[in-house]
Amino acid sequence: MVLLAHMRSPLLARQPALYSSRLMGQARRITLDSYIVTPKELSNALSKNVPTKISTAPRVIPLCASWFLPNDPQGRTGRQVFTEQRIPSARFFDLDAVKDHGSPYPHMLPTAEDFAKAMQGMGIRKDDEIVVYDTKELGIFSAPRVGWTLKVFGHPSVHILNNFRLWVEQGYPTESGEVNSPESTDYPVPVIDSGKVVQFSEVKEIAKDYGKEGAEGIQILDARGKGRWAGTDPEPRPGLSSGHIPGSVSVPFTELLDPTTGTLLPGEELGKLFLSKGLDPDKSIISSCGTGVTAAVIDAALGEAEFGRSDDRRLYDGSWTYVLSTPVIPAYD
Repeated sequence: MVLLAHMRSPLLARQPALYSSRLMGQARRITLDSYIVTPKELSNALSKNVPTKISTAPRVIPLCASWFLPNDPQGRTGRQVFTEQRIPSARFFDLDAVKDHGSPYPHMLPTAEDFAKAMQGMGIRKDDEIVVYDTKELGIFSAPRVGWTLKVFGHPSVHILNNFRLWVEQGYPTESGEVNSPESTDYPVPVIDSGKVVQFSEVKEIAKDYGKEGAEGIQILDARGKGRWAGTDPEPRPGLSSGHIPGSVSVPFTELLDPTTGTLLPGEELGKLFLSKGLDPDKSIISSCGTGVTAAVIDAALGEAEFGRSDDRRLYDGSWTYVLSTPVIPAYD
């Protein structure tokens, strides 16, 4: 009996190892459940999904979306802070580069072909799980815009880190210095989800119908500061006056964040805040801002609060910059 126990065929002898390898592969793969994730959740996912040169399994990719307004007092840039401190193995998404270069407006969505080229250049595959994050200096700011862009172009698994400031303060690893260009991928040209984007023509009609009997009552939220919305504070871009789209509601994105950590507030608090603004979750919602960046903070907050239907929340890409350059919409101040 003892002799027979040691006389297994080579194939049978390999089966436990093969089975163990498969189990290890299954154990290595961990997914993130929610759109907004904590530093601990990201750290766990990264530790369980360590990429190898020969592996073709989906990866967890931190994606830095750092961006600063053009009037930043310190003249900082997203690329600069990415080089100074980042999550190990992170890629950089340049909001000022991945856009519609044929448009005179700052951050209009790129073409599907240009989006695919950008993803290829960042070494991202279609099945990668992407976690977008901001600067530690600003907290949640531009990452939701990049997350929204990825979702518009149909990337299957996208998340927002809440947030990089906490990642650093809680002692999770970072690295610095220049990075080598990642190996290019064959990211396919996607199809845009037009249901997430509002066209100028629709915003124009909503503004014209504001206050009229029988108007649809679509709610436009404005993420800019209250002063810019009211027309009392200047816009950050020279030559632009401030004010707001008729009927729009001021929801400064800073009110959606914890004042100390810059993290997005819990869903329950966000829901109460939206109700306090007189918003109706049963009506359509359009998020806007200056150039379409912080409008996505509102969009992310609406999702976290489960406020309104997900298929009835859209973003106005051109936002205030487009409106102001188009006199067919009266600007209120």
